[in-house]
Amino acid sequence: MPDDMLQQNKSFCFRLQYGQSWLLTPLRPDVLTVTPWLAPIVWEGTFDPVVIDNIYKPLNLTIATTVFAVGKYTRFLRDFLETAEQHYMVGFKVHYYVFTDLPEQVPAVTLAPGRKLSITRVPKFNRWQEISLRRMEIIQTAIEERIHKEADYIYCLDVDMKFHNRWGPEVLDTLVAAIHPWFYQFDRKKFSYERRPASKAYVPVDQGDFYYMAAVFGGRIEDVHKLTKTCREHLEEDKKNNLEALWQEESHFNQYLVYQKPTKLLSPEYLWDDLKGRKPNEIKLIRFSAIIKNKAEVRENA
Repeated sequence: MPDDMLQQNKSFCFRLQYGQSWLLTPLRPDVLTVTPWLAPIVWEGTFDPVVIDNIYKPLNLTIATTVFAVGKYTRFLRDFLETAEQHYMVGFKVHYYVFTDLPEQVPAVTLAPGRKLSITRVPKFNRWQEISLRRMEIIQTAIEERIHKEADYIYCLDVDMKFHNRWGPEVLDTLVAAIHPWFYQFDRKKFSYERRPASKAYVPVDQGDFYYMAAVFGGRIEDVHKLTKTCREHLEEDKKNNLEALWQEESHFNQYLVYQKPTKLLSPEYLWDDLKGRKPNEIKLIRFSAIIKNKAEVRENA
């Protein structure tokens, strides 16, 4: 998508009728809405969905969306897809890329016009951790082989999730990460980083901004490709040294983002966990959440 096209659509949207922005009246004074490196943090109330839609819908974008459903995780696909069709990038072209070892268990879900689903068979792994360890490699390969020709942006989402409210083009940017719902109130010394210096995922205790959850990330194709390629290389380097980072790919993902800052952050609204129960005051709207499940039962060979 050329930058001049985006600018033209921004100019067009300004002909719409919408409320004035006031410089001395912050939209969300209760939360941080911009990082020290000037990346926006998206919360309910920080954007006008009508304005955002009018900027992006004329661009005719295609959003690649990867999801892994391996082993017993295929049971979550129907709810994921059906709720996505209600709330995820509504009115946009979306191409779901489902990676599974059980293609016959992918449900038939009615998709809106302009949206489609492709299935890619992946191996069945001996340990659930292997799925995490291999995901970056599989996404990197998919981008190189086909996604770079078929989409403008890519978002990589976990399957054991459900959409509840709008998850739209306000998330689009160069490199996007979601703040972990369990860590956003913690001091960085308590973040679940890999702390062994021998690992390529190592983050010193005095570094880091936010702890991100690898259940949601995305951005422009070339930037996500760089992220997945680097994480795969670091995972392989650790494996050669008989190391496995604390949280596999998520540890390497967080190490990457400490030094390659995301250009947009999604608040925990965009990645909640139903286990947290009642939402706190700062969470005005839960948009996408991890469902409650018996992890020991669904994670084969745990």
